[in-house]
Amino acid sequence: MQTRTDLERTTGARRVVAGLVLVVALGSWSTAAAGKPRVAGSTLQPDAGGFQLTEKVRIPAESRADYDNAMRLVESKQYDQGIALLLKVTQKAPNAAAAYVDLGIAYGKSGDLDKSLVSLKRAVDLNPRQLVAYNELGIVYRRKGEFAAARESYERALGVFPGFHYARLNLAILCDLYLGDLTCARDNYAAYQQLVPDDKQVAKWIADLNARAKP
Repeated sequence: MQTRTDLERTTGARRVVAGLVLVVALGSWSTAAAGKPRVAGSTLQPDAGGFQLTEKVRIPAESRADYDNAMRLVESKQYDQGIALLLKVTQKAPNAAAAYVDLGIAYGKSGDLDKSLVSLKRAVDLNPRQLVAYNELGIVYRRKGEFAAARESYERALGVFPGFHYARLNLAILCDLYLGDLTCARDNYAAYQQLVPDDKQVAKWIADLNARAKP
């Protein structure tokens, strides 16, 4: 049976739930279409699974192949091999925040939370508005029991883009189950529900929270 924290929304590699796409930009590139949120050198836009964050960086062509292979390995739970390839990518493309995000996610899935934090922090050092990295940092901090840091990370993601519903739900879960801040939980569940009105599971959690909040 899944617990609520099993349903924390991660937003890493595209094939997980939302999508982080590392785009090889060997030449010039066009600007984002009007109306799409911009995230410091990236384009954030909805897709079938949630959001896709496209980061436009210059990397060697062979590193793109390593990146794609690493994503396949991570998805198939071959974490050691995937991490090794992602490390190669970060060495060849040290300014690619997206690669550090995926490396941090891979470390987290392998159970190495300390290295996960290092990689994710590097991503936000490269791009202080890297909302995906902030969301993943929140998950890792929560897993380490550092709840205040987790809250700050989710709030940073939402400060970049308030409609980023993955961080919105994760913050609600954190406030509900770990911080005992029912106001924070209620507000963020409600905000998430406005963004994702068909999520019936969250509707049940809101009803449960309201029942617990009654005198």
